[in-house]
Amino acid sequence: MWLQRFGAASGVILGLSIGVPGAIEAFTGETAATSLVLGLGVAFAAPAVNALYRHHRERAGRFGALAYAVNLLGLGLFTGVAFALNVVLFYLDDGAVAALKAGPTGTALLGCAGVFVAGTLLFSASMLRAGVFPKVPAAGYGVALTLLAALAPLPDTPWTSLIHVAAAASIVWLSLATTSRPAEVPALARAVA
Repeated sequence: MWLQRFGAASGVILGLSIGVPGAIEAFTGETAATSLVLGLGVAFAAPAVNALYRHHRERAGRFGALAYAVNLLGLGLFTGVAFALNVVLFYLDDGAVAALKAGPTGTALLGCAGVFVAGTLLFSASMLRAGVFPKVPAAGYGVALTLLAALAPLPDTPWTSLIHVAAAASIVWLSLATTSRPAEVPALARAVA
């Protein structure tokens, strides 16, 4: 039970570390402080996703287990990308960043983002399919996080900030939902899944 509460709290922290800087950046643009919060906040992603999976695993079946595994791998990769973009590359001049992105680093960033997007979409589908979470944040998880990954290499805009806030709201909502007990799944339904 402690691990579930830790995961739920991690999800709230993760959501706040995405949403608050995103909202601030709508008015200030990207700053060292907002980048640092975003770059460090992603450390809470794995425990948050673990809590989400644990909350619906009884109904998730094999598809849910696969979706969780791909999502967890994608999160691991994209956590590194988010940290690098927000804590490392932020401090480099534009020419150095462009040179890095033009070489193998750019290819690696795209590959990591691709695995992250695949895992995010699969995991969102798993949450929707299981029917344990509210539909809006479960779908929002897939849409908003996919858009964040797609927009990560581009300059920040007010739309990017809005997507950060939407992703944050979905993550916080889902994380808080893990503190309630899911409905019991009949043994026959568990065997079929």
